[in-house]
Amino acid sequence: MHRPIYLDYHSTTPVDRRVLEVMYPYFSEHFGNPASTTHIYGWEAEAAVKQAREILAESIGASPEEIIFTSGATEANNLAIKGVAEAYLSKGRHIITLATEHSAVLDPCRYLETLGFEVTYLPVESDGLVNLQSLDRAIRPDTVLVSIMAANNEIGVIQPLAEIGAICRSHAAIFHTDAAQAIAKIPLNVQAMKIDLMSITGHKVYAPKGIGALYVRRKNPRVTIAPQLHGGGHERGMRSGTLYTPQIVGLGKAVAIALESLNTEQNHIQFLRDRLWNLINQPLNNLTGIYLNGHPTQRLAGNLNISVSGVDGNALLLGLQPVMAVSSGSACSSAKKAPSHVLTALGISEALAYASIRFGIGRFNTESEIIQVADHFISTVKNLK
Repeated sequence: MHRPIYLDYHSTTPVDRRVLEVMYPYFSEHFGNPASTTHIYGWEAEAAVKQAREILAESIGASPEEIIFTSGATEANNLAIKGVAEAYLSKGRHIITLATEHSAVLDPCRYLETLGFEVTYLPVESDGLVNLQSLDRAIRPDTVLVSIMAANNEIGVIQPLAEIGAICRSHAAIFHTDAAQAIAKIPLNVQAMKIDLMSITGHKVYAPKGIGALYVRRKNPRVTIAPQLHGGGHERGMRSGTLYTPQIVGLGKAVAIALESLNTEQNHIQFLRDRLWNLINQPLNNLTGIYLNGHPTQRLAGNLNISVSGVDGNALLLGLQPVMAVSSGSACSSAKKAPSHVLTALGISEALAYASIRFGIGRFNTESEIIQVADHFISTVKNLK
């Protein structure tokens, strides 16, 4: 059976075979518990976890002790947001985030509102970027946390992290960023960007699903978070539970692979993204009503999110499906019968938001696939119009 061309890399990525290879021994041969420190089985697992922790730390300019392993970015976001809210009750109950955040940030914030916290949901500009002056004005003496994602999962927009970090630091507010889409795709440095908490996941960067991490700053300033899982005191007491060694090894290897060829790979992915956009937009097609969503250049290399006026969104997706696997928004909220909250936050009409397509281009896509996708997209849109 013919399988469609996969262009949904923002949803998830296939595990790189090089990642699988290093994981295999830790399922059966080196299967020890890294918390078992009295024999070689535990030592082997502990050493593997330590190496992965060092790789992740180096990739973001942190120290290994500041990396806390989790089941993914959703857990990391919950641990960061709820953990800070609980730990800093004496300072205040005010949190700031963006209207365009992932549901793994918005939902914990809404939950905290039921407990008496006040959350400011800042709007974004029409290109998806935060207004830095608005952020600066929104921070109050009782603001305990600012949570703004590094790169948006739908429109790929990369926020000005260093500027945001400087503003938060000047107000003594803790800065958390959801870097699920950004890790090992753009340069990240928690020191230069003054990031206090950073959420990471593996399955967006060719590692397995079910593994992630939270960076927690230890000094200048030291950040405290209240654990949300209790039972064993693992991960410096912040996240109890036996560490999943094979997944952790895979995450470390995936990040290492991505960093080795960061510029080369991202340049190639951007070339494919630009090729797709130019093919769709070439004058000979006579296509009208095609709109790019999000900042034209300050976005992830592999992201292309476009809206098509004058067509039914479901019909467009159905027409594309035989040739390509794409989405119309976040995979985590695809079951909801509502327009994308990210696109409507940009000021896009509901009709256009419904008729939007997110192309997520990744490591294993080829130029011939992009040409095939462009041809089918153009013909599908023309037929529907």
